[in-house]
Amino acid sequence: MIEQLKHKLVVSCQAWPGTPFYGDSRLMRAMAECALMAGAGGIRANGPDDIREIKKTVPLPMIGIWKALDKRGVRIITPDFASAERLADAGADIIALDATFEARPAEEELRELVGRIKSELKLAVMADISNAEEALRAERCGADLAATTMAGYTPYTVKTEGPDLDLIGTLVRTLTIPVVGEGRFSKPEEVREAIHQRGAHSVVVGTSITAPWEVAARFVRAI
Repeated sequence: MIEQLKHKLVVSCQAWPGTPFYGDSRLMRAMAECALMAGAGGIRANGPDDIREIKKTVPLPMIGIWKALDKRGVRIITPDFASAERLADAGADIIALDATFEARPAEEELRELVGRIKSELKLAVMADISNAEEALRAERCGADLAATTMAGYTPYTVKTEGPDLDLIGTLVRTLTIPVVGEGRFSKPEEVREAIHQRGAHSVVVGTSITAPWEVAARFVRAI
């Protein structure tokens, strides 16, 4: 499944509270169908309902996440095994989870969760990280891919203007597992650079494709 994503665009089909698409899995399926029509190589989606709906008509590899509350009451990406199990039951092919120090300070807890997903659910794990140290820890804990999803979204990382291409390059040189570029990609040339110059295995793009209110806002701000 991981090899199928090599040098492919993964489209993140998600919506968030307060937007017109939120809560309608059929709209998420329509987004994913558009991505399929465009030639995308994979989908990233949030929650079992959306994943199950998308899988009805979109036969692409599915990276499943679930933004839910952890035991501290903090909303993070796939907080526990129960959420990962629900994603697997819905049809996820890869489980992505927050592997930052902020979300999961205890390495042993991360190691246990990754291990259970791989051994009990028989699925690969994508670690969403914000810096190189977190990526190395995730690799030690058994993660199969590392994604730059959280770069610039933790208190100890700097939010770059666009995607953190330098971090992608660093991870490619440092890790033995595939590196996925994700976060603030807005131009095709950025995706091309991430894959062909920085060595990313694949790239995930969400907002710039599936959030028309954000795309429209960029034009409004320009005026």
